[in-house]
Amino acid sequence: MTEPLNPAGTRDRLTRWRLVLGGEQADGIGAAATLTSDDLKRDEALRELYDAERRGGLQSSAPRVARWLGDIRGYFPSSVVQVMQADAMERLGLTQLLLEPELMEAVQPDIHLVTTLVGLVRVIPERSRATARAVVRTVTDQLEERLRSQTVQAVTGALNRAARTRRPRHSDIDWNRTVAANLKHYQPEYRTVVPERLVGYARRSRRVERTIILCIDQSGSMAESVVYSSVFGAVLASLASVETRLVVFDTSVVDLTEQLDDPVDILFGVQLGGGTDINQALAYCEGLITQPNETVLVLISDLYEGGIAEEMVRRASAIVGSGATMVALLALSDSGRPSFDATHAAALAAVGVPAFACTPDQFPDLMAAAIERRDIGTWAAEHDIVTTHEAEE
Repeated sequence: MTEPLNPAGTRDRLTRWRLVLGGEQADGIGAAATLTSDDLKRDEALRELYDAERRGGLQSSAPRVARWLGDIRGYFPSSVVQVMQADAMERLGLTQLLLEPELMEAVQPDIHLVTTLVGLVRVIPERSRATARAVVRTVTDQLEERLRSQTVQAVTGALNRAARTRRPRHSDIDWNRTVAANLKHYQPEYRTVVPERLVGYARRSRRVERTIILCIDQSGSMAESVVYSSVFGAVLASLASVETRLVVFDTSVVDLTEQLDDPVDILFGVQLGGGTDINQALAYCEGLITQPNETVLVLISDLYEGGIAEEMVRRASAIVGSGATMVALLALSDSGRPSFDATHAAALAAVGVPAFACTPDQFPDLMAAAIERRDIGTWAAEHDIVTTHEAEE
């Protein structure tokens, strides 16, 4: 025999359906009378957003929108709030209202809001700029807290492994690795290992051990990648053994290396939108390479080139031929497979520049592989990342 339904559970399910369907008394499920005062406020918030065409919605009033944003933060979980904020900007055209300080103080900061604000940098009025920077800083601080430890550990570990030598001084011998590398030479009669080779670390000079150049496409479609790149740039710049350069470009090239210690300064220095001249950006970055074998160049772009595509590929080939490691990231984001120019991606892959999308959580391991000069295609396969070359096959 089927057990009777829990009346409270049934009421909860009906309430959820009522909130989804809307329709006030005409919802068809008879749940309108059971809505609590909090449910009614949730219903009103949903109705103002999703029934906007019929009811006039939020009426494009900044104070009213601010109150609405406060309501949804109080009555819905964080994940739902982020979806509703994004829907409000898309459905109701509220982007310009983000220029109002009282509205920005009411929103829940997230990566999508930051990308919107970065796109509005050139038109944010002075009265709103401080509030906008505060919102952006909240998100970049959260991202840096999430990504710093993994990035520092991966990069410093890679530098240590890259510095390992087989002829270390006695004080630099890594005995654990030496024993592990010589176990086949164990002598039972002496109950010891006789090492044929020593493993250790070379003595570190205070010189920079690697140069990492982040070359970032600042066209509008790359907004999320720009945000994550600014955070990673700040983390990498904090490492004494790494020289980090950050270059952004559209049809012109801007070197933002001097702002690397503050991701917010970087984001307020970019200008999303406009054309794209990757060849010109690579020409600038090529001029920054003084020690190719110790340089990693990461081009972050969807590869929709507005300049001379053949020259872009030729220049990328020259950079790889010089001994530098170069990778093309079609996106550095959590947003899934990006739109990109497949022809240009395949052309870069053919000259030794692997092209694929990468999530922020994968980026530290990618940098470690590049620093150690491992095969990036193999690394991508180990992380179930489909490169452009594989996709073409």
